[in-house]
Amino acid sequence: MIAYVQGILENLEIDKAVIDVGGIGYEVNISASTCDRMPGIGESVKLYTYMNVKEDEMSLFGFLTRDEIRMFRMLITVSGIGPKGALSILSVFDTDDLRFAILSGDTKTISKAPGIGKKTAERLVLELRDKISNADIKGSDDSAAAGSLSGISTKDEDVSSRDEAVEALAALGYNATDAMKAVRKVLSSSDEKLDTEAILKLALKELF
Repeated sequence: MIAYVQGILENLEIDKAVIDVGGIGYEVNISASTCDRMPGIGESVKLYTYMNVKEDEMSLFGFLTRDEIRMFRMLITVSGIGPKGALSILSVFDTDDLRFAILSGDTKTISKAPGIGKKTAERLVLELRDKISNADIKGSDDSAAAGSLSGISTKDEDVSSRDEAVEALAALGYNATDAMKAVRKVLSSSDEKLDTEAILKLALKELF
């Protein structure tokens, strides 16, 4: 098992990178998003890796953050989504946007990823929704930031108000993922308990 590769970036393409580690070049499959954030040729880079082993092939998939590889590992547990499909999804969405889409059941947005149809998107939501919580949406690997976001109340009545507000925004024509982002922002910035109406009003301001 290769947990990560760290060395000099020898070559970079939109879907793969070659990392020189002590004179050995490791070819690593990457997402388009990772490609955009890679350093220049000749510079040092560290990629967290997943090794996919087949009967006739071994391949590495690499990510710049632990959060990305955690999401990748979750995606490949979904029936019908292999490593390349998971990489395709992460080329289109960052990890938090994908979590928002999963939590809100926004299969329409998820199916925008190349090679991911409506049925696969529905299966992804069904299989991963219970494995993701609001506390997972943190924007970085920083534990302090994660802690501040996980402070949102998760009592039954608060969850009910949140969900009702998201449904109301969706009924008004807003994208389910954007609706959940707005509602979450309202809840994370308020120290008071808010009912559905109050959440909805404040979320609408965020969306305008």
